[in-house]
Amino acid sequence: MANKPYDELLTILKVRFDKNMNRHLHLKWADVQNKLEASPAKLKSLLDMENTGGEPDVIGFDQNTSEYIFVDCAIETPKGRRSLCYDDAALSARKEHKPAGSALAMAEAMGIEILSEEEYRALQRLGEFDVKTSSWIKTPVEIRMLDGALFMDRRYDHVFVYHNGAQSYYAVRGFRGSLRV
Repeated sequence: MANKPYDELLTILKVRFDKNMNRHLHLKWADVQNKLEASPAKLKSLLDMENTGGEPDVIGFDQNTSEYIFVDCAIETPKGRRSLCYDDAALSARKEHKPAGSALAMAEAMGIEILSEEEYRALQRLGEFDVKTSSWIKTPVEIRMLDGALFMDRRYDHVFVYHNGAQSYYAVRGFRGSLRV
């Protein structure tokens, strides 16, 4: 591979992989790197995750699909993905003080998926994340149809799920994403 930004990204990802072996026991970096080098679009998504402060790392391997699972492992919700309402419908509903965008639209543009409640809880079993921030999570259609959305964080050594109006946004709320390679 002769692409400098991707070469630098692969170096960053390898260092992070080696430093956090507890997140991916029994996986080998060489296997992950081979898969990444064969997937330029996925490398672009990982570069976007990295550039917005996500610190993506491998947290598992799906035996059924033969895919490595990358998730944002920054201690706090990624700085470059905060102050966003939940989705574009919520963004359109705001009459004033609109944020720059929405979590779902940004995730789609990056080629990643916003975490589900189950994925967020799995991440929290690997460490303590979002102790000062919070992250939007995939919201069930029934809740979203009533103009609500869900977010999660870790406080008092427990992981909580909360609700808010989907149009709300806060400087300390963003989103975490996942990518399958």
